[in-house]
Amino acid sequence: MRVDEFDFELPEELIALRPARPRDSARMLVIGPATRALSDEGVRDLPWHLREGDLLVFNDTRVIPARLFGLRRRGDAEAKIEALLHKREDAGRWLAFVRPAKRLKEGERVDFAEGLSAEVEKKGEGGEVLFRFSHEGPALDAAILKAGEMPLPPYIERKRGTDEADLTDYQTLYAREPGAVAAPTAGLHFTPELLSAIEAKGVSTVRLTLHVGAGTFLPVAAETTEAHKMHAEWGEITEAEAEAINAARARGGRIIPVGTTSLRLLESAAAPDGRVAPFRGETDIFITPGYRFRAVDMLMTNFHLPRSTLFMLVSALRGLDEMKHAYAHAIAEHYRFYSYGDACLIYRGDVA
Repeated sequence: MRVDEFDFELPEELIALRPARPRDSARMLVIGPATRALSDEGVRDLPWHLREGDLLVFNDTRVIPARLFGLRRRGDAEAKIEALLHKREDAGRWLAFVRPAKRLKEGERVDFAEGLSAEVEKKGEGGEVLFRFSHEGPALDAAILKAGEMPLPPYIERKRGTDEADLTDYQTLYAREPGAVAAPTAGLHFTPELLSAIEAKGVSTVRLTLHVGAGTFLPVAAETTEAHKMHAEWGEITEAEAEAINAARARGGRIIPVGTTSLRLLESAAAPDGRVAPFRGETDIFITPGYRFRAVDMLMTNFHLPRSTLFMLVSALRGLDEMKHAYAHAIAEHYRFYSYGDACLIYRGDVA
């Protein structure tokens, strides 16, 4: 498909720069299950759409302060460098998107704060470099925590920068496993009160891990979906988690991922019959219209960028025409978009 088919006009004032407070006071557009069936609701209404035996699937990845600022020194000359870590390669190496990257050379050293430095081991395309850091393992993790800033999405960071509130705002209530450089933002809406209401309905929950990479922010530069290459992200579904998912399906419960990251990991691990196997490794699954879903019945997510892989994913779940109709409604009704914005609950088109 042509990428420009996934374009739409979004007024800039609808881009949310701060989350709703409290988190579960955000609005929620419900799509389905009937064709073009839209309902303007709130996140606190989520339990009314769930039934006993359903399973909500959360991504418990924890965002690390992956934006680093440093200096490249060449003789007496210095140049400022901004690096956004996006994928750990091993105990001491990270792939990063660097600005400016054009004059950075392989073998050069970049000095960051807190005594952290890195050698440019390899340069790739699109400003990507492979850094070999001066620290490894837990020592590197600790240095990044001290030296880095929270990696807010570019469309927020350009507007207002980052501040102390983002340290908690851009982290889910249940974040546990450090390694993401972007939040699984649908999960930002959850509060202890909302989780209690969900449990009271007899709905189970399970937590997987997918470390979201900065590739989620990248625009699709290709002209067709077939020509686009997804960045790989690391994820894990344990044997116990897979058993819980399959047991919910066997008893007639619906599998409802919270966020596109949870959905992508589930679909990466699912067999054609929908059974989910334990999974540990990388996935670069790219879901576009025409994809046959195996493991999921509904999706709770936020509103996504035009021409993005995430808008392509939700269009696969419900159809491009229906999602464009839903987004047009959301724009007309002044829903708040993107990471700190409102929510969307999508029924699969062929699942009641």
